[in-house]
Amino acid sequence: MDEPIQSTLNDPAKARRDVVLQEIQPALLGLMDGSVSTLAPIFATAGLTGRPLSAFFVGLAASLGAAISMGLSEALSDDGSVTGRGGPVRRGAITGVSTGIGGMLHTIPFVIPNLQIALNAAYAVVAFELIAIAFIRYHFMGGRLLNTIVQVVIGGAIVFAIGVWLGKIGAG
Repeated sequence: MDEPIQSTLNDPAKARRDVVLQEIQPALLGLMDGSVSTLAPIFATAGLTGRPLSAFFVGLAASLGAAISMGLSEALSDDGSVTGRGGPVRRGAITGVSTGIGGMLHTIPFVIPNLQIALNAAYAVVAFELIAIAFIRYHFMGGRLLNTIVQVVIGGAIVFAIGVWLGKIGAG
């Protein structure tokens, strides 16, 4: 059960902690998952088919599927009464929407008909996404900025490389 609003008004540190725990963390979880988990299928499809629109539709399907999956997983994982992480429907919605956004940002460039231009735009978007996620994580979760950037970028780079590699192998 959520605590009364009055108790958080008297304690700004608790109010900030609650926002981080109940809103920022689910959003960051979704952005990271959407951004990273959709990379391999999109870039593998672009490499396999050479058709940007095919990569777009695979990215759209992966983003929507991941958004639904992550939203349900977050909503069904905890009702908030034990952990204080807030209501499950709200957390699930935040996680699902941010997962969809994270997956779609680097999918959108594939509406560009020229594959090389679409790939270059998507590469730039991926770099922006990963750096933005690292900064959000650093700002709200603390730690050292360089460590956060390295962790997020290396994780994303590994998944990205797998997608490109598989696309090249499949395309022959």
